Amino acid sequence: MPLGQIAFLGSGETSLAGGRIFETLARNINGPLRIALMETPAGFELNSAQVVGRVGDFMQTRLQNYKPIVDVIPARKKNSAYSPDDLEIVKPLLYANMIFMGPGSPTYAIRHLKDTLAWDIVRARHRLGATLVFASAATISVGAHALPVYEIYKVGQDVHAVDGLNLFADFGLHVSFIPHWNNADGGADLDTSRCFMGMERFAEWCDLLPAENQTVGLDEHTGLIIDLESGLCEVSGVSSISLVRECDPEMYPSGSKFPLNELGEFRISDPVEKDIPASVWEMCLNAPPLEDDHPSDEVMALVRQRAAARANKNWAESDRLRDEIAALGWIVQDSKDGYKLVKVE
Repeated sequence: MPLGQIAFLGSGETSLAGGRIFETLARNINGPLRIALMETPAGFELNSAQVVGRVGDFMQTRLQNYKPIVDVIPARKKNSAYSPDDLEIVKPLLYANMIFMGPGSPTYAIRHLKDTLAWDIVRARHRLGATLVFASAATISVGAHALPVYEIYKVGQDVHAVDGLNLFADFGLHVSFIPHWNNADGGADLDTSRCFMGMERFAEWCDLLPAENQTVGLDEHTGLIIDLESGLCEVSGVSSISLVRECDPEMYPSGSKFPLNELGEFRISDPVEKDIPASVWEMCLNAPPLEDDHPSDEVMALVRQRAAARANKNWAESDRLRDEIAALGWIVQDSKDGYKLVKVE
């Protein structure tokens, strides 16, 4: 089976540009479209289900011609009721042919996905043809080295780099990613480009990385689609991406293509040799037939409405929506980490 495509968005996963990228990717997927949305990058936020749910609502609308089934994977935190190592939590990943991760904290995503069952399944499913899509914080987290945006920009720590999830190490590449490359929120007074770091601090970060590292900078509302089978990378969206070798950027505008070997010497090796556990590989290869236990779009819409009501402390509305959900055959079990949906037997 061919490797799935991998797409990165500089921002705007629910914008017109983001929608076009999702549609391009969906068009290349054979069979019914089954999307898994990972909550992990936003797992520290009390409304992480809403954060990811908005992306799910957008996909349901934008990709309605493909009749997608959208699963939210609440793999929020290691050693919790919503652990990325809990098979029941991450089970929908076994069947997904498009997997998305987006907003949140890059370093949080790294801490709570590294060496987990969820991340091993994501990598294995990609080897079996699933498309991977990363935006915002997730774009940073899957690189060889991550920019700790919040720690530097918000907390005031010194410029430093942390090891990322290093997805492309599986293919012999040493690549890091920076979204919001051309951000201008700071106006004329403050340089917020390079994901709010500014050029000066980005140069410091770049100097900390090994010489073999390639950094991909993604302008806002712009994406990069990497096709490992054809060996081509295509820029899509409203602006450009920049390849940064030895801290020297080279721009590629929207609509342009360039060979994958611009990112380094690409190779495909045995998945088990690349630290995907044999048990996970077998699990993905031999996933049992999927039971018809997926909540309907109506149920999921009510669940999201209830989450919003709870966030606003509208307990009466929350209780009313819970009863509506129960009438449709699903029980909402609340906990300090969020909720679970359990089908009424």
